[in-house]
Amino acid sequence: MKKRRFKLWATAGILLTLALAGCGNKQVEEQQQASAKTQAEQVLTVYSAGPDGLAANIQQAFEEKTGIKVEMFQGTTGKILSRLEAEKNNPVADIVVLASVASMDGLKATAQLQSYKDAENKENINPTWSDGEGYYFGYSASALGIAYNTKNTKQAPTDWADLAKAEWQNKINIPDPSLSGSAVDFLFGYTEAEKTAWATVETWKNNGLQVNGANKEALDAVITGEKNATIAGVDYMAYKAKADGEPVEIVYPKSGTVVSPRAVGILKDAKHVEAAKAYVDFLLSDEGQKLVADAYLLPGNKEIAVKNRAALDEIPQLQVEWAGAEAKQLDVLTKFIDLFR
Repeated sequence: MKKRRFKLWATAGILLTLALAGCGNKQVEEQQQASAKTQAEQVLTVYSAGPDGLAANIQQAFEEKTGIKVEMFQGTTGKILSRLEAEKNNPVADIVVLASVASMDGLKATAQLQSYKDAENKENINPTWSDGEGYYFGYSASALGIAYNTKNTKQAPTDWADLAKAEWQNKINIPDPSLSGSAVDFLFGYTEAEKTAWATVETWKNNGLQVNGANKEALDAVITGEKNATIAGVDYMAYKAKADGEPVEIVYPKSGTVVSPRAVGILKDAKHVEAAKAYVDFLLSDEGQKLVADAYLLPGNKEIAVKNRAALDEIPQLQVEWAGAEAKQLDVLTKFIDLFR
């Protein structure tokens, strides 16, 4: 009798354990479903300085992988900074992507970013393009060379000084550095690294250099033949135009040029911090870095192969210190504007 009672209690215990396990599994399942639903309902707001195609591809791939929806605002670095300033008392954005790491460093200096020290794959990203405290990461870069029209050019320039020669008179332009983050990066890096840089810029002015809108407008003028070359041409745009069949090529001056990192950071007042971290992680992942390479940019991870463009170690580079550069860039911009006034 005792033996039979023991068996009954044992059976009941097993059934109870199974029932509790079932409840536990059900609770876990419900929690996972609730978490997935919450994640799917999040809308991550990203302010991105393009490039248009890359930003859209990253958005699509990120949404598909995480289920997190992204609301994207695209504009130049200048427009994004202006928008952030206008929204200072009512922050909207979670993530900011800028074409100028100096401007990103400026956001850090004014306490507008938050640190993400534990970002995944950060150790694979070029440390000279990123903040050592994790406030921003240089996930990609472009090199600023001389983009020229192959139909209208008998001999390609080999160095910056070549554009002061008579054959280039009234046939050169430069993106407006007040509109283009990469253009002001170029002027800053070039004038910091070369003692005679401002004298060279003045020879360009005397040779009819025109200031032509932002990067796209400057390159479009070269593609159409209105101008024969653009100084501080953004290389990924030239490579893409070339791939699309346009008569354009880019050269990196032998004396060196500026490689301008593009950085991502999480804003201090971000409302969706975990989703923002997931976005940063995606940009730094191999999948995100391959999308960067597909857009003809230089990936932050040097192990990711570039496509139909010069690799970073094939580009003669000027050494540029980006930390604290934004304040100096204002002086450079002022001097450039005074020169062309």
